Amino acid sequence: MTTDPAGSGSQLPPMRTIGQVRAALTMGYGFPGDADDFEAELAREINHADPADLSGVVRLVEEFRGRIIARQDPGFDAAVSAAVGDIEAARGAGR
Repeated sequence: MTTDPAGSGSQLPPMRTIGQVRAALTMGYGFPGDADDFEAELAREINHADPADLSGVVRLVEEFRGRIIARQDPGFDAAVSAAVGDIEAARGAGR
């Protein structure tokens, strides 16, 4: 079930900076384990990035921002459940 960590209805926290994305993940927005995954992947991207090309960092921040938005979408769980049901039905029909 989708959770609302801050108890703010469907309102998302500000996510304009890396620090704000990090804070949202730390507060429980996103999926379980996302905060730790973000930190590890951010460190890896920074450590391997050319200082003139931080596109990997940008991509990572956009990915996790999207994960936060998806997780807070009230229709997300229903869409995942429907997709799982479709996959299970297709597997059952192929047997």
